[in-house]
Amino acid sequence: MTPFRSRRSQSGFSLLEVLIAILVLGFGLLGFALLQTNSVRFVQSANYRTQATTLAYDLIEQMRSNRFQAEWYTAASFDQGSQIAQTVCDPGAGALAIAEKISIWQCQVVKALGDDAGAEVIFNDGEVTVAITWGDQRWDPENPDEPTTFGLETVL
Repeated sequence: MTPFRSRRSQSGFSLLEVLIAILVLGFGLLGFALLQTNSVRFVQSANYRTQATTLAYDLIEQMRSNRFQAEWYTAASFDQGSQIAQTVCDPGAGALAIAEKISIWQCQVVKALGDDAGAEVIFNDGEVTVAITWGDQRWDPENPDEPTTFGLETVL
């Protein structure tokens, strides 16, 4: 025979326990959604920084391959918000003049980092500095378009 059990000794969940569990689960999901939102912001910021790094190295390698005319690449400098033509960013095939290479590079900077991007190229006795600036402070709610600058220095 099975022993008799009263209603008080029955096991199970009460409605209050279920509501508390749902509340805890809700807060957990809300925290996860906030984490995902911040993750997307930081991934986009990291992508911009990677693009700026690649573009700076690209220009320096162009200067390194043409050392005798490397000073001409200082013309690649442009201010933030400048109207850079984004029509042809692809170099295509064949030899290009330095001015065409600079135009293509500027186009690639603006296309990758946005219309508010800018660049400064300094050449001083074989020492080169390339600084690329763009608006990317997504994590700062008061100044989301505060400029971020990536700088690269090298000796040719």
